[in-house]
Amino acid sequence: MIRVFLFTMKKIALLGATGSIGSSTVAVVTAYPELFQVVSLTFHSNYEKGVEVIEQLQPQYVGVGSESMKIKLAKRFPKVEFGVGEEGLVKAATLAEAEVVLTAVSGSVGLAPTMAAIALGKDIALANKETLVMAGQWVMEAAEKNNVSIVPVDSEHSAIFQCLEGQKKENVKELVVTASGGSFRELTREELKYVTLEQALKHPNWSMGKKITIDSATMMNKGLEVIEAHWLFGTDYDKIKVVLHKESIVHSMIVLTDGAYLAQLGPSDMREPIQYALTYPDRLPIKDEKSFDLTQISQLNFETMDFDRFPMLALAYTVGKKGGAYPTVYNAANEIAATSFIDGKISYLQIEQLVQRAVENYKETTEVTLEEVIAIDKQTRIIVERWIKEEGRL
Repeated sequence: MIRVFLFTMKKIALLGATGSIGSSTVAVVTAYPELFQVVSLTFHSNYEKGVEVIEQLQPQYVGVGSESMKIKLAKRFPKVEFGVGEEGLVKAATLAEAEVVLTAVSGSVGLAPTMAAIALGKDIALANKETLVMAGQWVMEAAEKNNVSIVPVDSEHSAIFQCLEGQKKENVKELVVTASGGSFRELTREELKYVTLEQALKHPNWSMGKKITIDSATMMNKGLEVIEAHWLFGTDYDKIKVVLHKESIVHSMIVLTDGAYLAQLGPSDMREPIQYALTYPDRLPIKDEKSFDLTQISQLNFETMDFDRFPMLALAYTVGKKGGAYPTVYNAANEIAATSFIDGKISYLQIEQLVQRAVENYKETTEVTLEEVIAIDKQTRIIVERWIKEEGRL
């Protein structure tokens, strides 16, 4: 029997259109112009790529990072409405025509537009880990209140999401998140003292932006994913496991109570989880799909994650279990530290040192509100920036 695909045109707000996830989203959208339309988008400072995307997608609204960028683009695209900064992000996410918001921005800036979109009942395709790390409790409560779907875009969470389809919650024993190990997975702690930015940006499996590639090396990225998985799937931290899987073929797994493992496998191609998030619960062929043949893969390897080797992952479980604003401090300190390493202000291992110091420095005695969490995020950044200014590169 031939199944008729009844998927209708979906109108999308794309936040972070010039980054790696944004670029893959553009590829998905342009592959099916009859099914997807980007009505609004944002990007921060990549003018050349931004111009290219605007010309390709012809959005109604564009949010950018600066007033000067807005003025420059407005002259070139007089029919497009432009906005700036957080206000521009929120406007793009809440544009009346947008049905789903794909958040591909990096960092805590994703929180405000995501919450604003949820308040208006818009579904979320989530590629911004920090939104749930900072404010998972409030985001998930708002989504439930407004009957909003949050479908993960990260390959690991998309894999778990797909494996959980049709499973009863009580039958799920454990979530298994796979980790490539990043650029320095073969190096000892001693060898990490001398690594460079150029070396850190050479990820063995994935092509990603600078910040997320650094996070992959420190395993901070996986720590954020553990916290995100806790909120997305309502799973206790003790039931979320991370394993080292250098091939990045198994994107993640679940373990059922009878011992069965369900895994989602595929090539290192972000178009698949992006497209699934936009078509869920239906599926479409990937145009010009990457070659993938299990018979050509000699073996798949899995190793126990070494928390001593990757202390940022161990710290994620600590702050996640503490809850409150601890994950916010963890993330905010890392955003400043990782960016400072990219800018040459600190050494690689100082990233970990600054994040650990920020978490140890923070003391929480009462239950926090969302407003307080946002304030703590800003204060943490100020503190870490001051430490870097005072101490410099060690």
